[in-house]
Amino acid sequence: MRTRFRLAALAAVLATTIAAAPAAMAEFELTVLHFNDMHSRFEPINKYDSGCRPSDDAAGKCFGGAARLKTAIDTRRDAITGAGGAVLTLIAGDMFQGSLYYTTYKGQMNAEIMNQIGIDAMALGNHEFDDGPQTLVKFAEKVDAPLLFANSDLSAAPEVAKHVSPYVIKEAGGEQIGIIGITTPDTAEIASPGPTVVFKREEDVLPGLIAELEGQGVNKIIVLSHSGHGRDLEIAAAVPGIDLIVGGHTNTLLEDYPVTVEAPDGKPVPVVQAYAYGKYLGEITLTFDDNGNVTDTDGQSWLISGVIAPDPEISEYIKAAAAPLEKIKAEVVGNAATEIAGHRAACRVEVCEMGVLVADAMLDRMRDQGISVAIQNGGGLRASIDAGEITMGEVLTVLPFQNTLATFQLTGADLTAALENGVSRVEGVAGRFAQVAGLKYAWNPEAKAGSRIVSVEIVGVDGSTSPLDPAATYGVVSNNYLRSGGDGYEVFKAKAQNAYDYGPNLEQVVAEYLKSKGIYTPYKDDRITRAK
Repeated sequence: MRTRFRLAALAAVLATTIAAAPAAMAEFELTVLHFNDMHSRFEPINKYDSGCRPSDDAAGKCFGGAARLKTAIDTRRDAITGAGGAVLTLIAGDMFQGSLYYTTYKGQMNAEIMNQIGIDAMALGNHEFDDGPQTLVKFAEKVDAPLLFANSDLSAAPEVAKHVSPYVIKEAGGEQIGIIGITTPDTAEIASPGPTVVFKREEDVLPGLIAELEGQGVNKIIVLSHSGHGRDLEIAAAVPGIDLIVGGHTNTLLEDYPVTVEAPDGKPVPVVQAYAYGKYLGEITLTFDDNGNVTDTDGQSWLISGVIAPDPEISEYIKAAAAPLEKIKAEVVGNAATEIAGHRAACRVEVCEMGVLVADAMLDRMRDQGISVAIQNGGGLRASIDAGEITMGEVLTVLPFQNTLATFQLTGADLTAALENGVSRVEGVAGRFAQVAGLKYAWNPEAKAGSRIVSVEIVGVDGSTSPLDPAATYGVVSNNYLRSGGDGYEVFKAKAQNAYDYGPNLEQVVAEYLKSKGIYTPYKDDRITRAK
């Protein structure tokens, strides 16, 4: 199978039709355009995946944005169909969260953007459940695209079941294409789906649905997945009958596109993903023989660069939606001496500069209330901030979830259990990794999950350290999401004493902390280390 990897600006081929020549009569070519984890980044982003300054955007230094993404998708669709090809446009979950647009408009703006772009199907992501089923339902009522969620039991959630389907059959080029949507079962822990939405293991539902589609004469089947790239590879290797997996959740940019996995029946299964935030548009073309077997693949990831002309209709829509928010976003709350790095790959496995900033700000706000330890999940840090003036809009991009500070008391033993949870899934770069202040911990990545914490020390106001006492009680500040058991922190939910979950908003605490610093110099230290 052919594979190509093009981190090239799509603008370079906008005027060129690159769809393949018409296939032989017994062959059928299908092109899938896809993106994932846009997280309401409707405006262009900078190289740090944060807000783009107008001057940088004008200079062509920024990427993505819904208006440029629509131009890219329209251009490729027109080129492919103009050459007689068949094309589908898919989203692999997580349109929700990530910017002040979502905070303000929830899923309504997301639905309108999707409708303007034109989407054939979307798999639900974990963040589509962040504000509970009702926000998801309102989004579903407005969006035109089918919403897919197969690995679930919705018998106790009829309001959700009414608006989602396990799969959809789409016609493309005169052929029937089955698209099954799956969502990471971790959503039950990392979002707020409520007790009525039950998640199932993906491998437990896919074989039956594939057989159901095949029974209807559909022999071309796509799994639209928000389970993460590692899980997609496992699913491809475990479940026969899949022709393509289009993925999301882990924000993976593939150096080899597609990745090909051998299925149990010996057939190759291409697996793709296109990073996040609308920065890339994935494009993969599958060639099928007359029996529905994939005989060839050809694919690339297009970089949505600043030289692509934005779609005027979406640009005007975003401009109108942005007008009420500009005053909030433009407020300067501080100044960064250098970039404050909040990259996902770092903040979910080790101490990172953004984790230090946020945890320090939390502890600084609450230390005079008897709090000595701060814990922030790395997955709650959604972007970096570049050097120079820091706006409230940038802070909101880093911390878009409207979490409040939560304070409580916890024994040393339970605090250790919380840290064990934080390092329990680093292999999957899970968001539960604990960024901390007021303590130091060492952990062994080679040990079995549940026994990885090697040592924990409490750090005093003067910088002195003392070993954690398992029997002592410590004041802890976290966010209300973790305090309610999110990201696997059940120990906070079950064991917290004197809990108060309704403190000030986390983004406001960080903004005020930055204001107090004048010029903030990012740093990392030895508060989190690896040991054996």
